[in-house]
Amino acid sequence: MSLRPNYLENGICLNVLANSVQNAKDCYEAAEGHVVLGVLTKNYPTDEAAIADMKEYQKAIDNAVSVGLGAGDPNQSSMVVRVSKAIQPQHVNQVFTGVGASRQALGQNETIINGLVSPTGKVGFVNLATGPLSSQTAPTEVNIETAIALLKDMGGSSIKFFPMKGLTHKEEYEAVAKACAENDFDLEPTGGIDLNNFEEIVQIAVDAGVKRIIPHVYSSIIDENGDTRPEDVAKLYQIIKRF
Repeated sequence: MSLRPNYLENGICLNVLANSVQNAKDCYEAAEGHVVLGVLTKNYPTDEAAIADMKEYQKAIDNAVSVGLGAGDPNQSSMVVRVSKAIQPQHVNQVFTGVGASRQALGQNETIINGLVSPTGKVGFVNLATGPLSSQTAPTEVNIETAIALLKDMGGSSIKFFPMKGLTHKEEYEAVAKACAENDFDLEPTGGIDLNNFEEIVQIAVDAGVKRIIPHVYSSIIDENGDTRPEDVAKLYQIIKRF
């Protein structure tokens, strides 16, 4: 099984949530495999339960698993490290301070690990204080270039810019995209992305020259049963194919 997400030739891959193995299969097929399916550690009582379940997902979708925190919950950081080590997924979601531990635990450089940084209200600056303890303190605002360098030091692959609230932080997001392009780093826009703003959000990253982009589209395409709608994934896939 591949340890790398199945990007399109344009460097884009979707990230959506899966509510069950069948839901994951349906969404995987809807995107013709150009997607990683988020499975949240927060939904499991123990590491063992999460590992056993995620191994079933791996078999069904050729390892296109994205080990998730659960709404960016920093308290899930250590569980993400342990579970990721055991299953060796294609994609790992981490708070900023959990990136180094994740890379060390994985023991390889193929899996994509993002590092969560948050908007600050200041263009060109992001908040790094997203860990279990640091998120309870005052924001740690640094320029985006420094944040990228720190993530590279820790073995990270990409910036997870969250919570974006759609296009609320558009100018900040544009600056993040520009810095990712200039520093050969991946970008994962996350939070408040829906079928209406999705294309513009991806277009900003493409226009900036970001080589690999994994947009996260979550709650806006989830039905009343908690399943991600495969028909909406298919719509998103048609959009990313156009780039």
